[in-house]
Amino acid sequence: MAISKRLPTTSDFPSTWTLTVSPSPSSQQPTNILILLHGLGDAHLPFAQLGTQMNLPETACISIKAPEPLPFEASSFHWGDDLIFDNSVGTIDPDGGFKKVVPRLVKEVIEDTLIKTCGYQPRELVLFGFGQGGMVALSIAVSMEKELGGVVSVGGPLPSESPASLSPKRKTPIIVCSGTDSPWVTSSAQDKLKAVFESVQFNRYRRSGDTMPKSRDEMFPIMQFLARRLKSSAGVPEGSVELSA
Repeated sequence: MAISKRLPTTSDFPSTWTLTVSPSPSSQQPTNILILLHGLGDAHLPFAQLGTQMNLPETACISIKAPEPLPFEASSFHWGDDLIFDNSVGTIDPDGGFKKVVPRLVKEVIEDTLIKTCGYQPRELVLFGFGQGGMVALSIAVSMEKELGGVVSVGGPLPSESPASLSPKRKTPIIVCSGTDSPWVTSSAQDKLKAVFESVQFNRYRRSGDTMPKSRDEMFPIMQFLARRLKSSAGVPEGSVELSA
């Protein structure tokens, strides 16, 4: 028997996860779920605010805190299996392996809670990740053979542990945003993404830095992508302008 779709609550998820659930705008029945995955050294609350600001129709947002704290940083977290320090630049390498966290997110958050408990279909789930969170989001889409609603990754490529190619390719559409001088979304990283996913879109900022979008022009391709992929039970509202690829 089909499960009636409903808004998830924090109590639906295992207590091992710290997360926030933001309902759809104007208390609309959520047709879609946007899962937000923060970057290395951050936490879930700023991304929860981002989900609310995006104000996506019929879309509830779930912002998840990475499970591992950074050493000596009580309010900073990471998704990796290990902490790898890049001595050449004096920072932490975000590609720390995700063999522990990705299966947990797929089973505990997506399959057991959102699909089995709350009644959503994979096609109604969209992932949005920044930096290391983008790597995790793309890894989730690789690990799931079913088509998801889509993946938005800002400054995050596929991690090195992901397969170099897949046949058949994953059907989940993705958009990857980055700066002109991205050290992560390189030409080889782009080739790998195109060898793994069937539908890939790249959005290069006209500036350096793999930061979150800073202007309407930088955010527009993401909103255009979401407009194509988010499902609607109400149809297109009167007066709306349809966005095309």
